[in-house]
Amino acid sequence: MAFEYLTIAELAGELGTRIRDLRVRHRFNQEELAAHAGLGVRAVRDLERGKGSTVESLLKVLKALDSLEGLNYLAPKSSVDPMALLRQRAPLVRVRKTRKQKGEL
Repeated sequence: MAFEYLTIAELAGELGTRIRDLRVRHRFNQEELAAHAGLGVRAVRDLERGKGSTVESLLKVLKALDSLEGLNYLAPKSSVDPMALLRQRAPLVRVRKTRKQKGEL
């Protein structure tokens, strides 16, 4: 699916559909998932419809569904810190001109 061409509302709806599919695969109804996640039923319902949910609600639901591993794809941790690379510059080494030996031109 080409996500870059979807509107924010369409993306929220797609995310809600995927959350609902995860819930069904885990054999939870909305009330059970809400209780397991520590949320109200309305929060789960809104999340699944892509309407007015918070990041906190999303994370609680993903945690309740054992699906937090997807966050690594959403926001991967940088393996290289560009600022650290700048600070690790190689020490300056003085280059000297080689001396000529006696008898060389």
